[in-house]
Amino acid sequence: MQRIFLAALVVFAFGACLQAPFQFDDHGMLADPAVTSPEGWADVWRWQQTRPLTYFTFWLNYALGGANPAGYHAMNLALHCGAVVLVWLCLRRLIPVEAAVIATFVFALHPVQSEAVNYIFARSTLLAALLTLGAFLAWLHGRHWWSVAIFAVALLAKEEVAAFPVLLAFLHVTVSYNRAERKPIAVMLALAALFTARLAWVAAVAGSGAGAQSGVRPADYFLTQGWVILRYFQLLAVPIGFTADPDIELATPWRGAVCWAAILFAIYVASHSVTKLRAGFWFIGALILMAPTSSLFPAQDLAADRRLYLPMLGFAAAAGQILRGTRFPVVLTAGAVVLAMLTHVRTNVWGSEVTLWEDAMRRAPGKLRPRLQLARASEPGTGIRLLEEVKESQSNSPELASELGRAYLNTGRLSDALSEFGRALALEPNDPMTLNNRGVTLAAMGLRDAALADFIAAAGRDPCLFDARLNLKKLGAVVTLPGHCRYSARQRMLWEELVLHGPSLPATMRNDGSQGNR
Repeated sequence: MQRIFLAALVVFAFGACLQAPFQFDDHGMLADPAVTSPEGWADVWRWQQTRPLTYFTFWLNYALGGANPAGYHAMNLALHCGAVVLVWLCLRRLIPVEAAVIATFVFALHPVQSEAVNYIFARSTLLAALLTLGAFLAWLHGRHWWSVAIFAVALLAKEEVAAFPVLLAFLHVTVSYNRAERKPIAVMLALAALFTARLAWVAAVAGSGAGAQSGVRPADYFLTQGWVILRYFQLLAVPIGFTADPDIELATPWRGAVCWAAILFAIYVASHSVTKLRAGFWFIGALILMAPTSSLFPAQDLAADRRLYLPMLGFAAAAGQILRGTRFPVVLTAGAVVLAMLTHVRTNVWGSEVTLWEDAMRRAPGKLRPRLQLARASEPGTGIRLLEEVKESQSNSPELASELGRAYLNTGRLSDALSEFGRALALEPNDPMTLNNRGVTLAAMGLRDAALADFIAAAGRDPCLFDARLNLKKLGAVVTLPGHCRYSARQRMLWEELVLHGPSLPATMRNDGSQGNR
């Protein structure tokens, strides 16, 4: 009966995601040749490709259903359901049944899980967590080397599960003391170190949004994560205030120190109840699983709800241990219904680009990215008004100027578009896409030579920029697609049509809906 009740609540909580559109970096994923080309199934396994297993599932989705978001959402929801089953199978072997039941309901229904399930691009988090839980189950059955193999596959989905062997070591030290576990744990730690080093190498690529490309120093990121972790605790305990784009500022040294002191004190208190897998063990275990995303390795986004997905194994188990002494049936039923209702509301927020970014802008009115995304998702007049409202206060933002130029161009206000693209280039002179878009404006104004110069400059700064090369071709320039660059099937089709039929428009411009790496 409990299983049927849980299944019904999961469908109620997340079912609306099947009608949701693509969001944010989902659009960039669909423009990746590794996803959209017939040979992409092999291309995703290149060394330079981040999270190859995840991208292979994207390729499968595209091969089976094209650009219909329903199939992608169905896959995400199926992965979450699989993870819920594995959480139950693992925890029932470790903690009392009543605690395991509560923990499974919390893991399945807590609204902090909504971002990982509803955001297609977050599939890497879901897939890596599912495989890590599979490795955990194999470990608990004594199949340690099978666990190592499954964990290695999980790292191909996303590297943030790298702390899992540390959790196993913590379990070994506090509970099992089995000498046969030491070598498998050591191999897992070596694999985690290898994949972390690979991530650091890949993060050196421009635009990755991680490591040195994040624009955040490791020390500043670490200090800020103290505040971020406390915010996570608040969201777990009082599940309201979620947003797709939280407004987190870099913490000052004293604020970061105070926050980390509070976390260390919580760890000290929890350490008194780590034996027999009581709540303290699971609380510390959750923090261990959070370490890859909430410590020294910086990311462009200082906080993201989906980073709690796998650590929820620990937080949910701790909640189960704490609550199992209460009136179990009443607490389980009432709590599960409340969580499902809150998650249902969050799923509906993710139901359209407008509702998602309206919610994000309402919770962070001073942050630029939600406003830019909402402007793109809104009607042209509304979008321009949203951008013009902050033009004075964000006068030093090349992103805002470029987006305003794009909006003006789309509505035929060519002089205003030219002015905004010029302002954007004055603030960021070497941005190839802004150069391309100014060239589009100049071409639309009939200034062919000036447009040609901008397209040449854009292609010079980014030799693989498809739009600039396509625009040069449309203006009659002798240009080819570089052999070392990767282009999607749609891009190559546009190029071939242009070669066969000649130019039909003076220029094109990008509008992929992305404003940063998530």
